[in-house]
Parts: sequence; C-alpha cells; structure tokens
Amino acid sequence: MSETTEPAVLLIHGGFADGSGWRGVYDRLRAQGHRVLVVQHPTLSLEGDVAATKQLLDELDGPAILVGHSYGGVVVTETGSDPRVAGLVYIAAFAPDKGESVNTLIADPPPGAPVPPILPPRDGLLYLDRDKFHDSFAGDLPADEAAFMADSQVPWGVEALAGSVTEPGWRSKPSWYLVAADDHMIPPPAQRQMAERAGATVREVPGSHSVYVSQPQAVADLIHAAVESFA
Repeated sequence: MSETTEPAVLLIHGGFADGSGWRGVYDRLRAQGHRVLVVQHPTLSLEGDVAATKQLLDELDGPAILVGHSYGGVVVTETGSDPRVAGLVYIAAFAPDKGESVNTLIADPPPGAPVPPILPPRDGLLYLDRDKFHDSFAGDLPADEAAFMADSQVPWGVEALAGSVTEPGWRSKPSWYLVAADDHMIPPPAQRQMAERAGATVREVPGSHSVYVSQPQAVADLIHAAVESFA
C-alpha cells in the first residue's frame, strides 16, 4: 500500500473503561506517524457500539485497522467484516466466533480460573467491585492509578454482554493478538485459545488485564507491526 492508503488505527476500549486509557498507545502511534482515532462507544449494546465504530470509519478516506481491548474485541470482531476494515488487533480481548457473545465465552470457566468481581446488575448495568478492582483489572499499575480507574469506571450494559457476533471479521481478515500473561479477568489460556482459533499472529507479555495502560509500548509495537504489514 502507498503512504496515502496506509490503514488508520481505531482504538476501541472494553467494559468498565473509556477511551482515555489508550493515551499512552495513542501517543506512541502518533509519534510513528500513524493516523489514530479513539472510539468512545457507550458499552451498552453491541449494536450501538458497532454503530459508534462505523461512525468513525465514515470519517476516513481509506482503510482502517481495528484494535480492541477486552469487550472491545467483540466490537472489533463484529465490525471487522466491513469492507473498510483491513485487519484486526486484539489486546487481551474476546475474539468470539459466529453466534458467540461475552456471556457464552465466560459461561463455563475452567477450575481454578479467576472470577472477575462483577457486582449484581443494577438497572441493567454492571460494575466491578471497587475494593477488588486493583487485583482483578489492574494488578500491574500503581495503587493510586488503579483506584482512579475503579472510581471512574464506566458501567457496562448487560445487553452488551449478551450481544452475539453475526459474522466474525477474523474469518476473512488478518488478525494479531497480544496475550496478557497475568490477566485476572480473561484467563490467559482462554486468550491463547481464541488467538489460535482466529489464526492470529500472537505475542505474549507479562501484564494484567490493563496491559494497554501498563505496557503501552508493547501494545503500540504490535499495532505498528499490523499497520506495516500493509505497506
């Protein structure tokens, strides 16, 4: 691809978070000359989050690579079949197949797997237990930073967890996957299995579920490699 058609990068956050967590990754990718946009989707329904992603795709005059963290991987997978999408990057993310949702992927955790401290739903919304946020979501971040993330968490819609994929983009597009080896939200063995099923190019680093915050260089390096593969 020529310089004018190098894919832009769309960063898509997961549940309990918003797009601000991508700042370190964003800064590094911009410094490398990449066009980067952050999708601020509401995490209330898969349909709505895909629509928010496609609104940013509409702003581009060329192809894009979609990057999803956690639940953002479901959004990436469902949006990925759009002809404007060149490739998919998963960062400690769900990579569902046709008919799968977050609910189906977490339905039968293996013995000994960590159980995310998700509180019972309130008015159709889910929150993580603030007292357990650090250990479960952000174990490799300083306590004060994890506390801020816990206190500023975005409620995750029950409907979003139930949203199932209709046509997984990874079946027709190249994909990359960064496994967070110390993740206490999505077990690393599950990450490896989803990455293998998708035929993704895999890298693995030590890191919590918040690897996109704690290790922005490793995340940016994988995204850069994905973009450069289209050069």
